[in-house]
Amino acid sequence: MFPADRPRRLRRTPALRRLVAQTSLEPRHLVLPMFVADGIDAPREISSMPGVVQHSLDSLRSAAVDAIAAGVGGLMLFGVPRAEDKDATGSAASDPDGILNRGLRTLRSELGVDAVVMADTCLDEFTDHGHCGVLDAHGAVDNDATLSRYVDMALAQADSGADLLGTSGMMDGQVGAIRSALDAAGRTDTGIIAYAAKYASAFYGPFREAVGSSLQGDRRTYQQDSANRREAQLETDLDVAEGADIVMVKPAMSYLDILREVADRSPVPVAAYQISGEYSMIVAAANNGWIDRDAAALESLVCIKRAGADVILTYFAVDIARTLSGTSS
Repeated sequence: MFPADRPRRLRRTPALRRLVAQTSLEPRHLVLPMFVADGIDAPREISSMPGVVQHSLDSLRSAAVDAIAAGVGGLMLFGVPRAEDKDATGSAASDPDGILNRGLRTLRSELGVDAVVMADTCLDEFTDHGHCGVLDAHGAVDNDATLSRYVDMALAQADSGADLLGTSGMMDGQVGAIRSALDAAGRTDTGIIAYAAKYASAFYGPFREAVGSSLQGDRRTYQQDSANRREAQLETDLDVAEGADIVMVKPAMSYLDILREVADRSPVPVAAYQISGEYSMIVAAANNGWIDRDAAALESLVCIKRAGADVILTYFAVDIARTLSGTSS
C-alpha cells in the first residue's frame, strides 16, 4: 500500500503545487467579449454586469489596446444598434456602416495583426423581434431565409477585418452556408468559430441587457435543451463536417460535462463561453462579501480549462490575464 500521506506531500507549498499542477491557464487562452453601441460618445454601464460596459468607438479602441497589452488571446465583438435601426430582417447587421462593422474596422485599424478579432455573426441584436433569424408568416424562425442573412452578415464582417466569425444563431447548415460564401468571395483565410453546443439557458439574462435585446419569449425552438447530451455531439460533428475551425460550448460552467465530451471527440480546437449570468453571479456574491471575486473567477476558469477548453470567452479576461502575468491595472 502507498503511504497515506504521499499525495499531501506535493500540496505542502505553493511552489510544490505549481510544479505538479495538471492544468495550466495562460492569458493567451482568454478572449474578451466586448460591446460597441451606436449613438453614444462615452462608455455606458450595464447594470446587471458590474464592470462591463457598452463602448463607444473611441472607448472600444482604448479598451481593446489595454486588453491586448494584458495578454488576452482575442476579442469577440457584439454590436448594439440604435432602436430605430432595428427591423424584421436585421438589415443593420450586414450594413457596412452598421455599428458592428464599424467597430470591427476600428479594432483592425488599431490593432493590426497583433490581436485575433472575432465577430458575433447573429441577428438577434439587430432584429426588432429579438430572435436570431428571420421569422415566417406564423412567427417561427425561417431557417433557410436566415441562412441567407447570415451569409450577407458574414461577408460584411470579413470585409471589415474579422479573423473569426462566431456563428451563434444555431440554425441548421449555418457553418456550411457561410464557409461556402466566404470561399466563393475569396475570403478563404476567414475562419469560423461555431457555437456547436449552445443551450437555451436561464443564465443569459444580463446579456440581453448588454445588447438591448428586443426579445419577447425564448429561443428554445432552435437552441439546445439543457436536459440533452447526445445532440451536442451530433451538432459538433455536423459543424466540423461543414468546415468549422473552432467549436464552442455555451454556457461553460453549467455544462462542463458537455465540454469534456466535445473536447474528447473534436478534431479542431474547442472554446467555451463563460456567459453573462455566470459572470454576474460571481461578481454579485463578491460584492456582498460572500466570496473572493478574483479567486472565484480564476478557479472557475481553471475548471473550464480542465474540462477541455482550449479557448475561454470570459468577461474576466483582462483582470485574470493580469493576475496570471503578475501585473495589476
